[in-house]
Amino acid sequence: MDAWTQLTARIRELDSLNSAAAALDWDQQTYMPPKAAATRGDQTALLQRLYHERFSAPEVGGWLSQLEAADLDDTQRAAVRLNRRRYDRAVKVPSALVEALSQARTEGFHAWVAAKEADDFSTFQPKLQRLLDLTREYASALGSAQCAHPYDALLEEYDPGATVAELRPMFDRLGKELNVLLDALAGRPHPAPFTTVLDEDGQRRLSERVLRDLGFDMEGGRLDKSAHPFTTGLGVGDVRLTTRFFADNFLSGLGSTVHEGGHGMYEQGLPNHLAGTMLNQAAGMGIHESQSRFWENFVGRSLPFFRYLAPRMGALWPTESFSAEQLFGAANRVERSLIRVESDEATYNLHIIVRFTLEVAIVEGKLQAADLPEAWNEAYRTIVGVVAPSPKTGVLQDVHWSSGYFGYFPSYTVGNLYAASFAQCMLRDLPDFWGQVERGEFGAILGWLRTNVHQKGHVTDAPEIFRAVVGDRDPVEDLVAHLWSRQGAVYGVTRPR
Repeated sequence: MDAWTQLTARIRELDSLNSAAAALDWDQQTYMPPKAAATRGDQTALLQRLYHERFSAPEVGGWLSQLEAADLDDTQRAAVRLNRRRYDRAVKVPSALVEALSQARTEGFHAWVAAKEADDFSTFQPKLQRLLDLTREYASALGSAQCAHPYDALLEEYDPGATVAELRPMFDRLGKELNVLLDALAGRPHPAPFTTVLDEDGQRRLSERVLRDLGFDMEGGRLDKSAHPFTTGLGVGDVRLTTRFFADNFLSGLGSTVHEGGHGMYEQGLPNHLAGTMLNQAAGMGIHESQSRFWENFVGRSLPFFRYLAPRMGALWPTESFSAEQLFGAANRVERSLIRVESDEATYNLHIIVRFTLEVAIVEGKLQAADLPEAWNEAYRTIVGVVAPSPKTGVLQDVHWSSGYFGYFPSYTVGNLYAASFAQCMLRDLPDFWGQVERGEFGAILGWLRTNVHQKGHVTDAPEIFRAVVGDRDPVEDLVAHLWSRQGAVYGVTRPR
């Protein structure tokens, strides 16, 4: 078992390198001064190169080969299987390309921040083109020519096993079902918006209270502000969340906080006793997004949740009056809109379908950076039904492309689908589910997720974890039925049979 000892020691070393890189990325998106961008780019590029070289080293392949011929227990076999798959991908990518991508991501992020603030795509375009070129090179190195579609090589990075052949028909079906719902809601009177202006300090205190109530361990994490909310796990006992606050748009900030809290609780619930195997990591970003979307949408937009929340808001802002019913209606307003992160639950997945469509075309070489503003507007016109008046609310709205995260966006919709079926199983297993939410008792709900999702880590891939819980449920039907049940009730329409 000397090979096992050496492999797990190397993985622990790699985990430390990854944690250091994550800490630098968190700092870059929260507190780092803009003039440090070049230095930070050098730092992260070095860490990424070291990680790649240490993981793709020949001795790692030798240890894996020895272990594949050894008598192993179930955990060891799962670890060897997962590491072999990752190792075989890593050895295909030159270290110089890993370093170049890391540098381009740092430069791209800071160029995006400035371009979005100035509402000027042209200043970001050359940095984005560099990222597109390197991403295509990366996909090619991974063997995209051997994939059924070159985009599959990128999907594997975030959701192992996902393919264009699987996602495209599923997204097409979901898009059609969503438009049936949206057409039924069109012309119906909207619930009143929530427009009360609430100070940022109070919103921050409420966010921290909600996170604690949901089950996020603030002793093992923290909450900060960033331009684009995100969550990162820096290691055992250190999970960082970020959110944003708007004085005149309370529900947007609250949704971000609950969303990131879902990610954070997943990170805190992973099986840390499997450290040194890579099995103590998320099974994919689709399953990760299922956790955030479950809490943000299924729980966080429900009437019982607002019945829990309204009195706590009243304690923070005693001069204001808060109605759970008004908050519920405002949180479930449905309209075709421009901004993905502020979109309602019913239209959100249309925004993902736009990005999936564009990313596939990018990897196929049909779109260059200069083409994206026009392509973006056309896709939004035909798929979402709106057109952005400027790049800031259009092609520049997301951070992902500036960070080189091509292949990530589909995970959001995969997560929504997983969450819908998880929720139905939870309602079966926890008969007092909504009563617990209304009372602010979230322990049993989090416990269900801990048992069925979090503690599974990456012992098996996400689709296997999902099917082990939900059986043969149809996640598209579960999601569409949920939307008709909630938004249909809000707007007074029923699903056609």
